[in-house]
Amino acid sequence: MMNGTLCDELYKNFNYSINEDYCRHTFDNELCWPPTKAGTNITQLCPRKKGTDVTKLAYRICTDDGQWDYNNKSDMKEKGYTYYDDCFLPRLRDLINMCKAMEFETCLKISTRTRQIEMVGLSLSLISLVISLSIFCRYRILKNNRTKIHKNLFIATLLQVVVRLVIYIDQSLEQRIIENVPYLCEACYVLLEYAKTTMFMWIFIEGLYLHNIITVTVFQEYSYMKLYFWMGWAIPLLMTAVWVFTMVFAVDNIGCWYLYYFLPYYWILEGPRTAVILVNMLFLLNIIRVLIVKLRQSHTSEIQQVRKAVKAAIFLLPLMGIANILFVVDFRLFKSAWKFALWSYTTFFVTSFQGFFIAVLYCFVNGEVRIAVRNSITVYMSLRNHNGIPRRNSAFVSGVTAMEPEQ
Repeated sequence: MMNGTLCDELYKNFNYSINEDYCRHTFDNELCWPPTKAGTNITQLCPRKKGTDVTKLAYRICTDDGQWDYNNKSDMKEKGYTYYDDCFLPRLRDLINMCKAMEFETCLKISTRTRQIEMVGLSLSLISLVISLSIFCRYRILKNNRTKIHKNLFIATLLQVVVRLVIYIDQSLEQRIIENVPYLCEACYVLLEYAKTTMFMWIFIEGLYLHNIITVTVFQEYSYMKLYFWMGWAIPLLMTAVWVFTMVFAVDNIGCWYLYYFLPYYWILEGPRTAVILVNMLFLLNIIRVLIVKLRQSHTSEIQQVRKAVKAAIFLLPLMGIANILFVVDFRLFKSAWKFALWSYTTFFVTSFQGFFIAVLYCFVNGEVRIAVRNSITVYMSLRNHNGIPRRNSAFVSGVTAMEPEQ
């Protein structure tokens, strides 16, 4: 590995022309630059670093007086300045330029606060999803096809939340274990993207299920559950496999697929996710149209239940779509710190609290869930109260102790 000592050793016997001025060799902590004639530029391939394109060129300028150009940076006057601008990935370069314009300290503060919002949102989502899954698994009355779809959505979202928390916690440690273990970091990001894709697919299935119930005259929902299962877990697996295959063979991996979401190959996953949101929006519009007609004709309990499910979808689907659209917004749109802060806080608030929103909409405010939990609490309180009263004769009726009056 190159360092200052090796660089000095490499050019200690360099033959300088007597009649020409030279900028002396130097090491800029990344590359060793050879002696260069005054008034010329010198280029080298970019170093293998995270976020760089090793096929691009970095360069230095040797001025006419035989001194390295230092780009008006006083701390670089002695060794000179290396222009690495072209080395960075385009989206990363935009981000760096934006942070330069608003000062790096401000940019860092916004990033730190954003990560704090994410940790709160992910933690709350984790707790909410675990509680929701426990409720759906505990009560038999909630075991139907609609709640099976909900549970799969919860599992997919929970998987994403857990992986993201593990990655973030590892990044906060002084010794980043995941990043330093070969292939473990890439495996974590593959699992994360698979979980994200399954979450979007199960949201699509939620919309498809509602659409079929409302619009299909004879809908055999039981016969479709296996198809839904394969759609929810197998199709995302195939999409993720295609993306991984592309990344392995098309990207020069210099460590953990750094900033992989800035690469065009990310649209292998992001494109279908966005398409899923758009199709679900179309489903939702048609569902609302048909539901309005049916509500005028009938007010059965089944229609009322579907209407409640549609209300949840009306809130959730635009929320997921907004998060997806905001995440791919070009950084170059932000010319001031407050705009970047607003984008950052809004985008990552929505994405990190997704699990919480899903748990609230499909579990905590679900009428069936509330009735099941309320009945369970009533039974528990009744049993507790009766167990505390002396009695001679008792009988259990429907799982609740009932006292018999003395004759």
